Amino acid sequence: MNQKKALNPLSLMTGALKRNSLKHFTPKITIYLDKKHYIVKTAENARELHEALRLRHDVFLEELLHKRRKSKLDVDHFDRRCDHLLIIDKRSNKLIGTYRLQSSLFTRRWYTATEFHMKQIRKLPGNKLELGRACVHPDFRNGVTIALLWEGIHAYMLASDTRYMFGCSSIKTMDKDEIGHIYNYLKQQNHLTDELKVRPKGKYRIFGLHRHLKKHPRFHSNIEAADITGKIPGLLQSYLKVGAKVCGRPALDKSFRCIDFLTLLDVTELRQQYLRRTASAQPVKTAVK
Repeated sequence: MNQKKALNPLSLMTGALKRNSLKHFTPKITIYLDKKHYIVKTAENARELHEALRLRHDVFLEELLHKRRKSKLDVDHFDRRCDHLLIIDKRSNKLIGTYRLQSSLFTRRWYTATEFHMKQIRKLPGNKLELGRACVHPDFRNGVTIALLWEGIHAYMLASDTRYMFGCSSIKTMDKDEIGHIYNYLKQQNHLTDELKVRPKGKYRIFGLHRHLKKHPRFHSNIEAADITGKIPGLLQSYLKVGAKVCGRPALDKSFRCIDFLTLLDVTELRQQYLRRTASAQPVKTAVK
């Protein structure tokens, strides 16, 4: 993808935005982190939100689906209720990553609920934070950017006193055999739970998946398992590393040509992992930011 086309100054303002219902956007919670070459913050106005929607359009629609909207924005009716995390490269003043954040402090309507029955998740105690529309410019898809997204999420989580984080984690496949491999791998690695009775809604169900799941119930070699691991996006892998669980079977999102797993993280588990890492680092005097 052409970098000049995909990266846009934060000062850009177009007629499309002026006509958009988001023109009066204001953040629910404001965070701002200065991280050497980068700024991690929530969008503070319509112009910054516009940049997030433009980057999403460039990645989700143009890059992945080879489609283009006249407005050049990826936008839905959830965006005005959400906060939008931004990763900005200070050296160029360019937006390189974004993440949509929606707290139960401000809404009870979830994007995830359009794909999944999630009654038991709604009943979980404490504040909840839905994560979605994770998007990174192709030139910055690396561990540094993922770490910056996590720092932003962690800051927002603390500001909103979040107990549970959840959302749809996408994997780019629609092949049933491949979906079966991924599901069975996650189950075998103890990353999957059925306790909360999550299941895809009617049009998102993958019909015939049960038959495909029986074809390869287990992985009998590290090579076979490594091949499946390579298909799991880095952001989902980072969720699983800190204790997140995928809930039930995936949904089939035909519009984005992918499958979505409802992914849930108990923040108390995340905090315990941070404490354990800090404790283990003290004897060797390792600094953890």
